[in-house]
Amino acid sequence: MQPRMQVLQGDITTLEVDVIVNAANSSLLGGGGVDGAIHRAAGPELLKACQQVRQQQGECPPGHSVITTAGNLRAKAVIHTVGPVWHGGGEHEARLLEDAYRNSLLLAEANGYTSIAFPAISTGVYGYPKPAAAEIAVNTVSAHLIRRPQLQQVLFVCFDAETAHLYQHLLTQQGEESAK
Repeated sequence: MQPRMQVLQGDITTLEVDVIVNAANSSLLGGGGVDGAIHRAAGPELLKACQQVRQQQGECPPGHSVITTAGNLRAKAVIHTVGPVWHGGGEHEARLLEDAYRNSLLLAEANGYTSIAFPAISTGVYGYPKPAAAEIAVNTVSAHLIRRPQLQQVLFVCFDAETAHLYQHLLTQQGEESAK
């Protein structure tokens, strides 16, 4: 049996999962990093869907998530979540990052999806320290999966080997602790 949480190093836009998560900015209209890559790969349909969401509800604040179609991606949908900008840890960044992961998971479940792929939210231009962000991601997803069985596969998709190693180490450590 395959573990429900796995780490991959690669391009999140190429995955065939129900949902990929976009580390979006609050405008939802594309940007740099993974956000720009997802928008480019998905094509103009994704931008149009994001514009509609923005017209209906305005900007998406940190910690919140919205769902759209996936355009040209192999995924069925894209969940856009806004992580916090790192300001040293004193402005509720950890709680906002937990909320971004948790709200994405809840939104995927609410739409009947069973597989989801996450990038390392807030660790690019938003400056969140990668080790702390990885720990929040793994702990938040793990706690969620214990209580809620709907999601069968959660992938942490890392752009580089350093980040993939951080996530893999945390998952291995967590597996060892749960085996005790």
